[in-house]
Amino acid sequence: MRILCVAEKPSIARSVTEILSGNQFTTRQSPNRYTKNFDFHYRLPPSPQLADFTVTSVLGHLTCTDFDADYKGWHNCDPFSLFDAPIHRFVNPVSIPFKELRQSNLYFCSNLNLPPIQDHTGIERNLKAEARRADKLMIWTDCDREGEHIGSEIVSVCRAVKPGIIVLRARFSAIIPAQIHNACQNAGQLDMNQVYAVQARMELDLRIGAALTRCQTMGLQTRFHQLADSLISYGPCQFPTLGFVVDQYDKVKAFVAEAFWYIHVVLERDDSKVEFNWKRHRLFDYHAAFVLHEMCIDEPEATVKDVNIKPTVKWKPLPLTTVELQKSGSRLLHLTPKTVLDIAEKLYQKGLVSYPRTETDQFDRDFDFMGLIEKQMNDSQWGDFATRLKDGDGFQTPRNGRKNDKAHPPIHPTAHANNLTADEKRVYDFITRRYLACCSKNATGKTTTVVIDIAAEEFTATGLVIIERNYLEVYVYDKWNGTLLPDFQIGEKFMPTSCELKEGSTSRPNLLTEADLVGLMDRNGIGTDATIAEHIAKIIDRNYVFKIREGSTQYLVPSTLGIGLVEGYNAIGLDKSLSKPQLRRETEHRMSLICEGSRSKGDVLTQTIDEYREVFIRTRRAFGTIVEQVARYINSAGGQDTNSGDEGEGDGSEGGGDGRGGGGGGGGRGGGGGGGGGGGGGGGNSRGGQSRGTRGTRRGRGTRQTNPGAGPSRGNGRPPTSDDDSDDGDDGPSGGATRAGRGTRGATRAGRATRGTRGSKSTSAAASSRNTTTSASATRAGRSDSTAPLCKCGAQTVERPVVKDGPNKGRLFYGCPKPQSEGSCGFQGWADEGGGGNGGTSGNTSRASAQKRPAGEASLGVST
Repeated sequence: MRILCVAEKPSIARSVTEILSGNQFTTRQSPNRYTKNFDFHYRLPPSPQLADFTVTSVLGHLTCTDFDADYKGWHNCDPFSLFDAPIHRFVNPVSIPFKELRQSNLYFCSNLNLPPIQDHTGIERNLKAEARRADKLMIWTDCDREGEHIGSEIVSVCRAVKPGIIVLRARFSAIIPAQIHNACQNAGQLDMNQVYAVQARMELDLRIGAALTRCQTMGLQTRFHQLADSLISYGPCQFPTLGFVVDQYDKVKAFVAEAFWYIHVVLERDDSKVEFNWKRHRLFDYHAAFVLHEMCIDEPEATVKDVNIKPTVKWKPLPLTTVELQKSGSRLLHLTPKTVLDIAEKLYQKGLVSYPRTETDQFDRDFDFMGLIEKQMNDSQWGDFATRLKDGDGFQTPRNGRKNDKAHPPIHPTAHANNLTADEKRVYDFITRRYLACCSKNATGKTTTVVIDIAAEEFTATGLVIIERNYLEVYVYDKWNGTLLPDFQIGEKFMPTSCELKEGSTSRPNLLTEADLVGLMDRNGIGTDATIAEHIAKIIDRNYVFKIREGSTQYLVPSTLGIGLVEGYNAIGLDKSLSKPQLRRETEHRMSLICEGSRSKGDVLTQTIDEYREVFIRTRRAFGTIVEQVARYINSAGGQDTNSGDEGEGDGSEGGGDGRGGGGGGGGRGGGGGGGGGGGGGGGNSRGGQSRGTRGTRRGRGTRQTNPGAGPSRGNGRPPTSDDDSDDGDDGPSGGATRAGRGTRGATRAGRATRGTRGSKSTSAAASSRNTTTSASATRAGRSDSTAPLCKCGAQTVERPVVKDGPNKGRLFYGCPKPQSEGSCGFQGWADEGGGGNGGTSGNTSRASAQKRPAGEASLGVST
């Protein structure tokens, strides 16, 4: 009996080989320089005989999807026809640089010393040669939708030369001996419903992304010289993701602070200071607050009305999912979600943690908790805690969440690691501490609430005494601090130390962090737990969104082009806007129905394509609205045609690649998103690595639109001219690039909000007087730059964008860091003209820069 085992990555193939063979194997080179063939003997029950095993691998997706040749060139067809154009799947024969493969971030071979290129035709030849000699084919790809689809690709190649080969599916969640042996000895069948779901998603992403990318690119290139060489990509997951960022930015920009007043009571007793909070919390009517405060001043004696002591609990965390790992990694470790998943994947391949792509937040009843705890008992940081869980009474079964994907357990450590460094250690430490915390008990304490009465107004103070820290001892990321109150007796009377009427004001909402965005995407069904990070990274790579830092926190701010596109789609008035989550959420739900077997692939394709086809027609008819909105934000220098109409046609190219010319289909892992020739390329995969395709021609000659919804304008839009413009990830065809109008005054980073635009998510109380702004807060009103000029005060200026509607909206300028209330000198100068401005000193002060003062001189309405 000869069994051929095929893993998804070379590192997994080697790990499976080492475990099954007991490190007794021989190695053969394959036609592909990345992959090798490992031979050994293994007894596969119930047979008493040793079977001949060969383990090899692919490099993620083996095939890619593309349109037929007649539809590759941008000038060959109307983008509308891509909704029905023939597509075909093929093994990608084109090599890509390994660096670009690694940048896809869904193929991980960092522990291998691999050559700089790879070729999938060599992998295909190797599979066919090995399949001819094999009796059975055992699939060892990752156990998720993408893994099932990659497995089906392997089966298709092998059955092309041996139709009768028996196919088995090994399922595992961690690369540890127990699971690998169990997976081999209890192999099942491929889940074809999951395969069909991935096929449907890839086709949809190819068609939708290519059609809308061409529409956007050619429609805007002809009207804005800043975008003449840019690929303005659309992805069905990218744009809802961008929409979340723009929506929050608009909320911040539209925020108007509102003053409120509150009564603040303080008692100093027994060397402690007790602050009592007003039961009314706050009033927005000054006169009403003033009257109530005067009553308290006239009758200042306080009476204790109630003292309530009760137990309280701080709940231990739920088991760890992929989404929670991304959110926590961003919020607690200050790593991007994409980086966190990259590291978790590497730890998984090293056998240190379980499979990191899971939606499950509940462990099975028969899970071996103690076995994994025991592996951590010798650790220098948490070994004592693990020992108490194992040998003492500190263990408690983890809480159950609400999700179970029936495929993988929550993320947990599978082995102890003592040789990790830098970010790998931080991510591993978090996963391990989280698991140990889940296996511990809740923290317990007691709270004391004291209610007092002053002139019929009630105030409360709360104290906390922690009794048992339990999980908090190991889970250092949660904080729970006690506050001890003095003794109070019901009926007791006392004179407060102070009773003041204070003023505060509502604070701006925060801009989104990456952790916030991960949560929004998860709740709205945009992407999957494993692809969310890729979509966020993509809108940043495309310069639709920028990051700005305040302290240790990074916030997401849309670029001027990103804002213009989203506002344009919103202004069209579609029931389901392309920048909103409804369409993609429904598509993702339909994918899950295919997986469940309640919907067919064909039905879902027909329904979803019809929906997007109708949206495309309406979008193209109203494309002038998008042009107008984009012009509002990036047209700071003038000089482009902003006539309304629809998109122009452009000359295409033979280019391939999942983003070449219109954002290829792409989507799952690695790279079979190839193809796309000028039209958006291959249907999507985001594992492994496939071709980006050849470079498209630089310019095209326009043709008049003839399809439904076409408008009157001609175009001479250009296909993409840079090989950087590809999308891997679930969207696949987003292909877009934009440098947001790089080289223009308002089209790149001019949309960045500044530090003063965020504030707190909750309302904040100011100091006792209304005029409490400090110079420090003024500094936060803009982004400080070490190269910025000095203002007339002698202070370093801060950088802000213009927010007032007009030709300079979004353009950056330098301004005095002080607010007007603190005596701002009024210095202002354009950042792109040297910042010389109307005063102050700078080494590169320009006379011209003093000619015009920025309109709307403050960031998001924060007056200077």
